[in-house]
This record gives sequence, structure tokens and C-alpha cells, in this order.
Amino acid sequence: MNEVLITADRVIAGPADQVIDKGGVLVGSGIIAAVGAASELDASVDSRVPRLRCAGATVLPGMMDCHVHLAFDAGPDLISAVADADPDELSTAITTRAQQMLAAGVTTVRDLGDRDDLTVAVRASIDSGATVGPRIVAATAPLTAHGGHCGFLGGEVTTDDDIRAQIARNAAAGADVIKVMASGGALTPSGPRMWEAQFTPGQLRLIVEEARRHGLGVAAHAHGTETIGHCVAAGVRTIEHCSWRTAEGIVYDPEITDRIVANDVSVCRCVSGDWQLFLEQMGSERAAAMVKVIQEMREAGVRFIAGTDSGVPGARFGDYVGMLEFFASLGFGHAEILDMATVNSAHALGLSDTGVLAPGMRADLIVVDGNPLTELDALRRLRHVFTAGRPVTG
Repeated sequence: MNEVLITADRVIAGPADQVIDKGGVLVGSGIIAAVGAASELDASVDSRVPRLRCAGATVLPGMMDCHVHLAFDAGPDLISAVADADPDELSTAITTRAQQMLAAGVTTVRDLGDRDDLTVAVRASIDSGATVGPRIVAATAPLTAHGGHCGFLGGEVTTDDDIRAQIARNAAAGADVIKVMASGGALTPSGPRMWEAQFTPGQLRLIVEEARRHGLGVAAHAHGTETIGHCVAAGVRTIEHCSWRTAEGIVYDPEITDRIVANDVSVCRCVSGDWQLFLEQMGSERAAAMVKVIQEMREAGVRFIAGTDSGVPGARFGDYVGMLEFFASLGFGHAEILDMATVNSAHALGLSDTGVLAPGMRADLIVVDGNPLTELDALRRLRHVFTAGRPVTG
């Protein structure tokens, strides 16, 4: 379908407070050609252009997941599943998982750690049109300490020269972003604990400087309160998890949060669809502390972006809306949540051609039954998904 006029009860052009009742979107050659009142577009667009009339529906920008691991299988022994997998079989699995995300209305995913640059190859297949899938922003192998978090992905570094070489290797492989495991993580129990730093402040600055030299931003996995501060000072673009952990428990630092806001650093809390079970396992006291910190960051003006950490144990691909419902449970408004999933995520990822519906933008959009501004569950009732103007459902 080269060109199509889509009309619906409403168009959420983005940000989410920009709503056109009885609106329409004209798609042509992979981009959005026009957005406006359905009656005006219907009258002005050539009658030979196909019409997709969607009564009772909403058109909105395609959603974005800023933290996934397409090489992971969400199972209990994913390290072996990744490390021991045949490259061709793993590549096929990555493609399938990416398509599951697209089928859930996610038109852009940022993959923050894979093996052998396989997501780059899948990205190339999608971009060429050989394979259908979402837009992929790839990090390739994340930088980590020797024996550190996710070292099995091949990004272990020790010296400054190691850091320079790994960033150059990732950039040459086609990375869109540099991922650094600034602290330990639960996925690698043999490595540093979640709150323990894996890099010095000087090394984090070097990582940001080297990434910038290659035209890339840095996404930092950071659980520890001190490490979060070091990442902000180093100049990272996004902080993943940002859970404010110490050996004594959660310790929130509002001064660091003020710097996060001032430096335009976005925070991806990485919440999977099984968040209710996760909160139960944390226990009421720890869960309450985590929720309180998120609410304090929100009040301080932190820009949150949407990410599921899909691929880690229990975080299934395709359960995107469950993550959004977590934020609704904390009192976030639906418009605020939709902006997290679209315009805010596009800003954080440095993608200037997506996140809103406007002329000249990439035609990544979805059509859902109902109105997600009043019920988030409408996002599960997908009628149509378009990626770069290509219809993939409906």
C-alpha cells in the first residue's frame, strides 16, 4: 500500500494532549503526508487514494520500548540459552521476538545488549524490507567489568584502552548507542552486587567522551545511588533502572535527581508486565519504598521513558501495556503515560522523525479500538499497525 488515508473517531497527534476529534492521517511513501480533520482530508485527497475508515477507534503514534534484550528468552537459564545458542537459531529467535513486539503495537525498540551483533543484522534485514519488524536501535555488546554483569555478551573491559577499543568495535559494528553496565545486576549473581560500581567516575567520563567521538550517546545500567550520581556527572543520555540501591537498602538522593532534570537525562525504570508479582516478591516495605522514590522523581520533573526489559526472566515479549499500567497504578495520568511511550522516548533516543504524528515524520502509527486516554486497555485492542508506512496487521 503506497498511500492511504486513515480516519478515526480521534487522532492523538502527540504530545497526548494534542487530539483531533474526527481526525485523519494521510500516509504516503513511508512518511506522514498530512494530519487534520477527516472531512477536510477526505475532500482534498485524491479519490483514488484508498481510505481506511476506523469507526470507534483512535490513531496514535507507534509505541516505543526503550529497553529490551531480543537475544534473551525470558526463561530461568537465559545465560546458557544465549551463550550456547547457534547463531542462526538465535538470529531467528531475535526476529521472532522483534515481531512479537511489533504485533503489540511497539514500532521502535532499543536493544540494550546482545551477542555477536545479531540485532544489527536483524535491523538491516528489517530496514531493507526483507523482514517485517519494528525499528531497532541497537547497542550491541554492553561494556562491563571483567567478570561483571552480562559479561557473557562479550563486552568485558578493564583498562582505558580496552574501553576505547570496545566502543570503537561497537561503533564499527553498527551500534546506535553505547550501553554501559555501570553497576552490578541481579542477572549475574557471580558479579558485583546491584548497588556496587563496576567503573570509576573517570572511566564513566571516558566512556561518554569516546561514545560522543563516534557520534553516539550512552545508556547506563545503574542501580546504586552513588553510581547513578557518577553517571549523571559523566553525561550519560539515559539511566536504566535507577533504583537508588545501597547495601543498607533504597537511599534516594534528591540532589542527584535535580541534576538528572537539569542535564536532561531520561530515566527508564524497566518495568515488565509481571510487575504485580515482582512487588509481592519484594515485600510490602521495599515495594512501598520503590514506589515512593518513583513518585518523588516524578514530582521533581524527571522525564520517564517506557521500557520493559523484555527478555530477562519473567519479562515476556509482547506484554507491553502491562508496563504502562504499572505507572497508572501509581497515579500517572493516561496522557502522561502515552507521552512516556512516544514523544518522551523519541526525545531520549535522539529520534527526531518519530514519536508524534506530523507531516514529514516517519509513518509509525497504530489504530486501536476505543480511547487510550480514558482506558489504557484500549492499547491491547489493536486494529492496525504501520511501521514506516507499511501495514503489518489489519
